[in-house]
Amino acid sequence: MRGRVLVAGSARGPLLCLRAPISFWGGVDPVSGRIVDPRHPDHGVCIAGTVLAVPATVGSSSSSAVMLELLREGTAPAAVLTARADAILALGVVVAGELGHPTIPMLELPAEGLSALADGVLEVLEDGTVRSAG
Repeated sequence: MRGRVLVAGSARGPLLCLRAPISFWGGVDPVSGRIVDPRHPDHGVCIAGTVLAVPATVGSSSSSAVMLELLREGTAPAAVLTARADAILALGVVVAGELGHPTIPMLELPAEGLSALADGVLEVLEDGTVRSAG
């Protein structure tokens, strides 16, 4: 399957599909990479190193700062797949690159594409292709 590239890059990691939208500001601890929002159904799960599939993000202009910190701390997901583009979250990835930190790919996939993803390890390619890594 192929998504719309928001931030180019390639990555590989285990798929983590969140069961609900998430706010990175107050919802994710950038030091540990864990979901800390006690109301989120995936509370306590670590997003570090995963191909993170989220149905949507809950807006906060501070989510870019949290993503920047996740990348700086080395606790970011390997890639982010979302059903709705989030320019503010993507901005955090772009700024991280400008500051010399690692970056990650971000793709927009249709909701039905996200729900069709199979558990296991996924690869995200520069052109927006998402495929099983075996």
